[in-house]
Amino acid sequence: MSPHRSPGLRDERPPAPDPLPIPVVDNHVHLDLARDGEHAPSPGEAIAAASAVGVTRLVQVGCDPAGVRFTGEVVETYAALLGGVAVHPNTAPRLAASGALDDALAEVEALATHPRIRVVGETGLDYFRTGPEAIPLQQDVFRWHIDLAKRTGRALQIHDRDAHDDVLRILDEEGAPTHTVLHCFSGDVRMARAAVERGYFLSFAGTVTFKSASGLRDALAVTPLDNVLVETDAPYLAPTPHRGATNASYLVPLTVRAMAGVLTVDVPSLCTALAANSERVYGSWEAEATRST
Repeated sequence: MSPHRSPGLRDERPPAPDPLPIPVVDNHVHLDLARDGEHAPSPGEAIAAASAVGVTRLVQVGCDPAGVRFTGEVVETYAALLGGVAVHPNTAPRLAASGALDDALAEVEALATHPRIRVVGETGLDYFRTGPEAIPLQQDVFRWHIDLAKRTGRALQIHDRDAHDDVLRILDEEGAPTHTVLHCFSGDVRMARAAVERGYFLSFAGTVTFKSASGLRDALAVTPLDNVLVETDAPYLAPTPHRGATNASYLVPLTVRAMAGVLTVDVPSLCTALAANSERVYGSWEAEATRST
């Protein structure tokens, strides 16, 4: 992922959907990132657009050294934000190759006790983008993050791509933190049931709306309301009918309404569960930011 931190909002954004009846949380967003050739909106713009449709709180996730620093700054500025910090599993091998991994992990550890940093993550395993030679390093760094989350009492957000069995195995071996979230859940029904049995939270992104994602919808269908979260992973994974567009937190209502259909619950009931689950995992957003929004 290549961060572009230029100011300004690109004009060709999808239109805002109808607002949700009860406010929810975008459980995972990258306000520091933009897709190649685009500009990221300012955090204030992104928060305002999301709030206008009932997405009033966000978890900003920084997962490279620049993103970690950005996250530490914005959570002090915007009361709508809590933060997560980590070294992403695809970033760890690159940092190790340049000799910068230890310093990056030290920055994560230093920020993890910040009162508005409530997440260690996203960490985990990615066997899709990183070759087999990096698997041992990824697993070691994943274990380090699990330990940090437990030592600091933070929730753990996990990136899992093509590594379901190893993610579950390592969590079992290390002992998962009290609150463990499978971010952008990508598993099948078996994985969903195994995660629920362990008390994990499954966070669904716009991918659950994709026509080709019937297996993911099957996984959602067997997930109890008490274990469900919603996210964007913005600026990536915009939901249908805007697949391929730049994603943002204001598009969460499209994913929520699709999820309600899969779960056969009404939208207000799902919103209520999503909001309650988010506070169970991350605590309250009510503490004042250091500076006024």
